[in-house]
Amino acid sequence: MAEEHLKLENQICFSIYAAAREMTKLYKPLLEKLDVTYPQYLVLLVLWEEESITVKEMGQRLYLDSGTLTPMLKRMETAGLLYRHRSPKDERSVIISLTDQGKEAEKEASTIPFQLVEQLGMEEEELVQFKASLGKTLERVHQKNQE
Repeated sequence: MAEEHLKLENQICFSIYAAAREMTKLYKPLLEKLDVTYPQYLVLLVLWEEESITVKEMGQRLYLDSGTLTPMLKRMETAGLLYRHRSPKDERSVIISLTDQGKEAEKEASTIPFQLVEQLGMEEEELVQFKASLGKTLERVHQKNQE
C-alpha cells in the first residue's frame, strides 16, 4: 500500500499535468475554425501582441526550446500564418512575423477566451486568483529549473 504522500491524487505535478491536458481538450474545438493546434494558438497570441519577434524570444515567452518551436513555426509558415526571415542585424537570429492571413486570424479568435471562461463556469474573481496562483507557481518552477 502506497504511503499517503505517494498517492497519485496527492501529487501537485499530476494535477497540473492533467489540468493542462484537459484545458487543451477544451480549446481544441474552439481552435478548429482557425485550423491551428493549441501550441500554434499560443504562437499567434504572442505575435498578435508583438507583430514580430525572434525565435529565441518566442521560445522564452512560451517556455519552449528551438527543437520544439522550429518545426511548429515551419508548419505555420507553410499554412500561410507567418513568415520567417534572418535578422539584417544578426544573421544568426531568425525573426518571425505575421502574414496578412495570420493577422486576420486574430478577428476570428477574439471570442475564444470568452467561450473558454464560459465553459469553465468560474466566477471572475475565482479565475483571477487561480491565474495569479498558477503564474507564481510557473515563476518558481522556472526559476528552480534555471538554477
